[in-house]
Formats: sequence, structure tokens, C-alpha cells
Amino acid sequence: MKVWVMNVVPIDSPDTLPIIYERGLFGLYHDWCESFSTYPRSYDLVHANHLFSKIKKRCQLLGVIVEVDRIVRPEGRLIVRDDMETIREVESIVKSLHWEVRLSYSQENEGLLFVQKTMWRPNTSSS
Repeated sequence: MKVWVMNVVPIDSPDTLPIIYERGLFGLYHDWCESFSTYPRSYDLVHANHLFSKIKKRCQLLGVIVEVDRIVRPEGRLIVRDDMETIREVESIVKSLHWEVRLSYSQENEGLLFVQKTMWRPNTSSS
């Protein structure tokens, strides 16, 4: 299956980019509080492992989720592993963007959220 994957290491995380490069994969550093240049393509999957709880201390979560919505193509997926408070916030935002929640799982204070972007468009009403 052909998928577009970009490994993005947050600027305030441990430096794992050399490991990514050693495996022949693409990767870069990025501050998720800033916009993300994706030209010329969009992506099929974003996997966020405790990313959102870290960045919501520095910037608004809504703006970051909207940026994820922009870079993920329709029918693309977002996998979030984080604390339950953050999972609930992310789930609320993606539902407002009409993404489908496929799985939400929690154990103790950690959760997993698996969502898929839909082809939703606003209803057009004839006048």
C-alpha cells in the first residue's frame, strides 16, 4: 500500500531523528505551535505520542488540531496516545471537525484515540 509518511520530531523532544535517518526514512524537526509546510502533498497518518499534552502548555490545542486537519488527507487517520484529559479535548475537537472516532480506549490515566478524517462538506440548501 502506498502511503505518505513524514516522521516529525518535536523541537522539545529527545533527538531521535538520527535513528529515523539510519532506517532510510524521512524526518524533520518541527515546532507544532507553528504552521507546517506540507507542499506538495498531504499525509495519510499522524501518530501523536503524548504530543498534545506537551504542546498545550505553549499554544492552543485547537490551532494545532486544525493544522493536523489541514495536513491529513480525507480518509487519513490520527492516532493519539496521551493522558485522558488531553484525549477528551482532542476527541471533542475532532468530532467538531466531523472526523469519525474509530476507537477510544483508556487504562488508568492514559488513553488511546484513533480517528479518521471524513469527506464531510456543509449541506447546501437551495433558496
